[in-house]
Amino acid sequence: MNDRTELLAEPPALPGRWTVCAMLFVATSINYMDRQVIAILKPVLAQSTIHLAPLLTGWPTVERSLSMTEVQYGNIVGAFQIAYALGVIFAGRLVDRLGCRKGYPIVTGVWSLAAMGHALVNSVFGFGVARVFLGLGESGNFPAAIKATAEWFPPRERSLATGIFNSGACVGAILAPAVVPWVAWHFGWRAAFLTTGLFSASWIVWWSLKYRTPKESMEWSRGVVIVPPPGPRPAWWKLLGYRQTWGFALGKFLTDPVWWFFLFWLPGYFSSRFNLNLSHLGPPLIVIYCLSTVGSVCGGWLPRGYERLGMGLKPARLAAMLTCACLVVPIGFAGGLHSEWGAVALLSLGASAHQGWSANIFTTVPDMFPHEYVGTVVSFGQVAGALGGAIFAAVAGHILQFTHSYVPLFLYSASAYLVALVILRTLAPGLKRAMPQG
Repeated sequence: MNDRTELLAEPPALPGRWTVCAMLFVATSINYMDRQVIAILKPVLAQSTIHLAPLLTGWPTVERSLSMTEVQYGNIVGAFQIAYALGVIFAGRLVDRLGCRKGYPIVTGVWSLAAMGHALVNSVFGFGVARVFLGLGESGNFPAAIKATAEWFPPRERSLATGIFNSGACVGAILAPAVVPWVAWHFGWRAAFLTTGLFSASWIVWWSLKYRTPKESMEWSRGVVIVPPPGPRPAWWKLLGYRQTWGFALGKFLTDPVWWFFLFWLPGYFSSRFNLNLSHLGPPLIVIYCLSTVGSVCGGWLPRGYERLGMGLKPARLAAMLTCACLVVPIGFAGGLHSEWGAVALLSLGASAHQGWSANIFTTVPDMFPHEYVGTVVSFGQVAGALGGAIFAAVAGHILQFTHSYVPLFLYSASAYLVALVILRTLAPGLKRAMPQG
């Protein structure tokens, strides 16, 4: 089916879809805020001893101290990402089976409890256990969000909608350095975990009261959503037989680790290279993630800009991905910079380009697969990305522990996107559909 035929069959835009996008944006912001807390506190955990004073008056004082090495921190990050990979296998299927309205709050509830559970930790091993449960819960966010986008938005708007809600990842990363140091200084590090965990619990109430599927929420006086009868559904594992699945998954495997690197190691990078302490880490990180928010939205809009130059929808999507991949390349120089704000500029460009790339690679799934398979295929990509991130975390921990150099990590980051795009275009030329819609 060519682009023109698909556009003729495109369903009408649904009222209320941007409200759904707003809810997805908030969920993604909270998701990244929860996972970022430990990265913000990492310089403190790594460089000093913290006595675990009681959070509230009357609680027992734990006479124990924490100290975290680079290898231990890498192992904790790796534990999160392995759990994320395992969890997303089930999360995508859960969301496809239960639907977004029921499935999304379940996975959000798991990560909310896990985020607040960090406040009970009193050892490095305890952080690892807490991160495992956080990874299991957070794994469901993107399969659910992409599925909701595929249900509510026509193909032309999906990358923009994805770019908008995906920018929540940047907003969460902005809010974390703005909120976490203040809470930690005034109320202790455990209060920081409790604060962010409460946000996700509040979101569950909002989603459960507000969200409906398009068929349930459509104003029938203004039109009817036509839902074709379901065709035969192959077993989920048969989706692995499609080259398109592997093109998407390998693209995530190579590029997701770069974003994990930004989230989990940039505070340590600025701390070690530019001697920034906890009270001074906020401004560089906030600038980087503010600009990456712009990159996510602009990257989501970019295919429409290429369409105005005469490209079809799918060639425009690939052109946008190529643009983003090229814009990441300069961060290869970040490891050798001596200017703090020069590093901020390069990393802002790289993080912005990553977010634009992410908005478009996610949208390739509904481009290639019917919406009833979107959650499952996205989960395959999330598994691959999390496994890639776990491998990267283990390697990065050892590189930093023994060489104290970020150069190899930035060189990998600079090249990963172009390699991923070549693989995607080889396995899924032209983003050809794997199976007919419906």
